[in-house]
Amino acid sequence: GTKRLNNIQFCIESVVQNNVEGDFIETGVWRGGACIFAKSLFNILDPKRTVWVADSFEGLPKPNTALYPADAGDDLYSLEQLRISVEQVQDNFKRFNLLDDKVKILKGWFKDTLPKAPIDKLSIIRLDGDMYESTMDGLVNLYHKLSPGGFIIIDDYGTIPACKKAVHDFREKNGITE
Repeated sequence: GTKRLNNIQFCIESVVQNNVEGDFIETGVWRGGACIFAKSLFNILDPKRTVWVADSFEGLPKPNTALYPADAGDDLYSLEQLRISVEQVQDNFKRFNLLDDKVKILKGWFKDTLPKAPIDKLSIIRLDGDMYESTMDGLVNLYHKLSPGGFIIIDDYGTIPACKKAVHDFREKNGITE
């Protein structure tokens, strides 16, 4: 929606204006809209930045309630409409002539792809994993790569209690009080 796109635009304009180092990543891209929007803005404002597109491209994982009890009862893994293929997302980028070597796709479950992602610095992290586990995977593996002055956007913070809990647990564990 417009509010989310305005937020992304504000963050991109801010990191460019303030010379905050790093790339953009979204974890959980669905059809790629937020990444496409980010890529279009970076093409205009700072084309050297990479847009990282991280998704399983198979929908959401089944909850691992033994490790992440906060995800108990989550049935988003069963929703067919969340299974958008990597080819569909690439085609969406192509539709706007935005698929180039500054778009990097990380295909797979976050627990497998994010720990070894070849990303040095990030200026904007947008987590949209819908679950405690997915949110925690993003925080644990990406937060330390966020440059000072950068932004972390937690898409599901206000709507999915398990996501909100992951954020609070991560902050508490790491002594983050700001």
